[in-house]
Amino acid sequence: MFGRKEEKTRDNTTHKIALRGMLVAVAFVLSWVEAQFPPLMAVPGVKLGLTNLVVLVALYRLSIKDALVLNVIRILLAGLTFGNVFSMVYSLAGGILSVLVMILLKLTKKFSIVSVSVAGGVFHNVGQVLVAMVVLASDGVFYYMAALWISGVVAGAVIGVLGAQLVKHLPGE
Repeated sequence: MFGRKEEKTRDNTTHKIALRGMLVAVAFVLSWVEAQFPPLMAVPGVKLGLTNLVVLVALYRLSIKDALVLNVIRILLAGLTFGNVFSMVYSLAGGILSVLVMILLKLTKKFSIVSVSVAGGVFHNVGQVLVAMVVLASDGVFYYMAALWISGVVAGAVIGVLGAQLVKHLPGE
């Protein structure tokens, strides 16, 4: 029926589809887990960013396209379930800017997964502050950036270390 090559290709495609589905499910569960925690600091918007683990795994074990698509899917699912339209707008701005920066840094092959994750954490916050400046028509929220940069570096480093371990132990393409 199928030759060895066709079976291998079919098995690889099935594996990727299953992995994508599992990553979406994991991202959704991590979004729920993170929603259960009170804010980590007095600064609005500071979170650990557990779902960024999914983006890192997709970026390092699947493809750039998968990382982008999974990122958008997880933001929309979490926003529809645990948030509202405004939270989705902020999350999309931060998430898309974050994943684009992570993709660019990964493509240079000069940065570790931890560094890529740190940059993602920082730029997620930058994207959200830029949206807040537009929505509020004020540059006053820019003063949050110092605290958000620090939290982005810390959270990005923690997620990067966890992500590096996951990627190391998961099979490649």
